[in-house]
Amino acid sequence: MDQNSIDALRAISVAPKLHLIDGKLTPASDGAVMDILSPLDGKVLTQVPCGTAADMNAAIAAARAAFEDRRWAGQAPAARKKVMLKWAELIEANALELAVLGVRDNGTEISMAYKAEPGSAAGTIRYYAEALDKIYGEVAPTSGDVLGMILKEPVGVVGAIIPWNFPMMIGAWKLGPALAMGNSVVLKPSETASLSLMRMAELALEAGLPPGVLNTVTGRGDVVGEALALSMDVDALVFTGSGGTGRRLMEYSARSNMKRVYLELGGKSPNIIFADAPDLAEAAKVAAFGIFRNAGQVCVAGSRLLVERSIHDDFVAEVTMNAEAMRVGDPLDLGTAIGAINSEDQLARNLGFVETAQAEGGQVVTGGAQILHETGGYFMAPTVVTGVTPDSTLAQKEVFGPVLGVTPFGTDDEAVRIANATDYGLAGAVWTSDLSRAHRMVQRVRTGVMHVNTYGGADATVPLGGVRQSGNGHDKSLHAIEKYTNLKTAWIKL
Repeated sequence: MDQNSIDALRAISVAPKLHLIDGKLTPASDGAVMDILSPLDGKVLTQVPCGTAADMNAAIAAARAAFEDRRWAGQAPAARKKVMLKWAELIEANALELAVLGVRDNGTEISMAYKAEPGSAAGTIRYYAEALDKIYGEVAPTSGDVLGMILKEPVGVVGAIIPWNFPMMIGAWKLGPALAMGNSVVLKPSETASLSLMRMAELALEAGLPPGVLNTVTGRGDVVGEALALSMDVDALVFTGSGGTGRRLMEYSARSNMKRVYLELGGKSPNIIFADAPDLAEAAKVAAFGIFRNAGQVCVAGSRLLVERSIHDDFVAEVTMNAEAMRVGDPLDLGTAIGAINSEDQLARNLGFVETAQAEGGQVVTGGAQILHETGGYFMAPTVVTGVTPDSTLAQKEVFGPVLGVTPFGTDDEAVRIANATDYGLAGAVWTSDLSRAHRMVQRVRTGVMHVNTYGGADATVPLGGVRQSGNGHDKSLHAIEKYTNLKTAWIKL
C-alpha cells in the first residue's frame, strides 16, 4: 500500500451500484435511487438503489429457492470450503481497491481501513472456510437397542443488517459462519456506507458461490429492513447497530414467524486505570487510540475513562497530549491518524453530546468542535471531557464519535460500581500490575469482553458479544456458528 496507488484509486469515479438478487445485478423495482455522500467532502460519490419491499421480497424468495434446492447446502463441505477460500483470495487480491472505496464511503482512515476491512474480512472468511468441515454432530449415550444422533443443520434463510462503521469486517462476521454452514443470506447494508460490502458480495459470485445464495438489497431501513424483519420466510436475523432498531427487530420477529434475532447493540465501555498500571504512558496512549480510532465510530470504543484519583490530573494530561498529537484529516492520506465522521447527521449528534456534557458540568479539556470546514467534509477534533459524573448523559449514552468522558474513582469497589452503572455491557478494560485485582475486575465488570493492560485487538478466535442492552449472541470464533445451525435429534430403534 503506497500513497500513489491510493491517490490513483481515489480519482476513479464510482459507477452507480445495483442490487444483487439471484445472481443478477438489478435496479430498484420502481427505479428509485439514493445519493451516497462522501464524508470526505460532502459531495455525491455515487448512487445505490433505494429499494422497495418488493425488491426485498424478491431477494428473500431467491434465497429461499437456493436453500430449498440445496444448491449450496447440499454441496460437500470440501466443495463449500473451496469456494470460500477462493472468495478470501479475491478479497485479498482486491484489498486496496476495496479499502479505498470503503474510505470514500464512510471516512475511516486508510491505514486502519486496509487492515480492518478487506484484511479482516478475508481472514474471517478463511477462518470459517477452514472450520466448516470440522463441525461434528454427536452420538448420544443410549441403550444398546437405540441409536440417538444429534445433527447440526443450517437454519435456512438468514437476514443480515450491517452497519456503516466497518461494513466489510462486520459483514464477514455474519457471512462467514452463515455461509459456511450452508445457509442462504439476504444482506441489507447501511444506507450511508454500502459500497465495499456490495463489491465483496459480487466477489463471492466470482469465487463460485451459486446464484441466490447471497443477495444484497440497499434502501431505507424502514422499508427494506422492515420487510426483511417481518418476512415469514426468513429463519434468523442478525444485526449490528443501535438499541432502538434492535428493539424494533425483536418486535418484528414477534409479529411475524418468531424468527431468531441476534443483536450486537454497541456499548459505553469503561477503560479503568489504576495507579499501579505497569506503564501509565502506554496506558494513556492506548486509551487515546481506544476511543479516537475511526473517529470513535467503534462499538467497543473505550468511551468512558475511569482514572484512580491519585493519578487523575497527570493521566488526563497524558491522554490529552496523545489526543492532540493525532492528526485529523483526509482519511486517504497515509499520514492521517483520525478520519472523517460518517455523516453530517452523526457529526451534529456528536457535537450535541459535547454541548450537553458542558451544560451538565463537564469541562472540555481539548477538542469539542468541528474542524476542517473548508474541505466540505465531516471532521471533528478528538475531545476529552473531565468532570463526567456516572449519571450524566455522556456517561450513560453512546455517542459513537470521538468524545471521551473522564470520571475519577477511589477504590476497586467504586470503580466496579461506576463501570457497571450503565445499561450496556459490551467491552471494558483494566490497567493494573496486581494480578489478583485484574482477575477480580474481569469477574466483576459486566461485559462480554474484558481487556487487561491493553484495549482492542482481539482476533477471530475469540467471541465478541455483549450482555444486558449490548445485545445477545456472539460474532467471531466457533461460537458464532451456533447462531446459524439447528440441532436435530434422530432417535433410531435398532
